[in-house]
Amino acid sequence: MKQTKDFLLEENVRFNDNYSLLKLATADGLPLPEIKPGQFVQVAVETPGVFLRRPISINNVESGDKLSLLVRRAGRGSSALLDMPKGTVVNLLFPLGNGFSLDVAPGARVLLAGGGVGVAPLLYLGRCLEKAGLKPEYLIGARSAADLLQLDVLEKIGKVHICTEDGSAGIKGLVTAHPVLAEKIDRIYCCGPAPMMKAIAAIARERNIDCEVSLENMMACGLGACLCCVEKTVKGNVCVCTEGPVFNINQLTW
Repeated sequence: MKQTKDFLLEENVRFNDNYSLLKLATADGLPLPEIKPGQFVQVAVETPGVFLRRPISINNVESGDKLSLLVRRAGRGSSALLDMPKGTVVNLLFPLGNGFSLDVAPGARVLLAGGGVGVAPLLYLGRCLEKAGLKPEYLIGARSAADLLQLDVLEKIGKVHICTEDGSAGIKGLVTAHPVLAEKIDRIYCCGPAPMMKAIAAIARERNIDCEVSLENMMACGLGACLCCVEKTVKGNVCVCTEGPVFNINQLTW
C-alpha cells in the first residue's frame, strides 16, 4: 500500500561528484511495508525552485526499517539530494509501480543487465533472486571505470561481467557486445538508457529469451495523474509509473 513517510538520512555515501548512495531509515522506527524489486519512490526535494518530487529506484531494502537510494546528479533536484547532510529528514511517497517478476524456474540462468545508474534496482533484485535459490549474474556497462557502481556488493551476489566504452575496465565497447549474451540464458532483467534496453530486447527476441525491462520515462506525480510518463504498448498507451516501470518486452512496441 502506498504511503507518505518521513525518513532520516543515516549516511550519504559519495562515490564521486555525480553519484551518491543515500541510506535511509524510517523516522518513527516502524518497519517498512512489503517492497518488490523494481519499485520506486517519489522523493520530496526541499530546495528553492524545485516543486515536484523526484522518482528514484529503490536500490536496496535492509531488514526492518531501512532502504537505500542510488542517485545520479542530473539537475537541481538530484543535486540537492546528493548534497544532503547526515540527519536530514527526507519525505518519501512509496512503494510505487510494479516490480520485476520472480517466477524463475529453479536452476535457470538469469542475467541482470544494467547501464550507468540503471544498476540501481538490480542490487535488490539480485538479493531477492538469491533468496529464491538462484545465482544471478550481472552484466554492467558504463562510460568508464569511474562510472561503475557497487561492484563490490554485486560480486557478493553473483558473477559480474563488465563493459566500458573507453576500455578502462572489462571489455571495451557497449553492453550489447559482451560475449556473455551469446551464451545460454533463460531470462534477462534490464535497466538503463533506452537505446541499451532496446538493443538488449532485440537480442532477447532473436534468441527467444524471456526479458523484462525497467523503463526510465520522465515522471512527475508517480500516481498516473499527470500523464507525462506514457508509453505505447501492445494494449495501447499506459502510464509507466502505475503499469510499470517494469514491463515484459512482449508488452512493448519496440
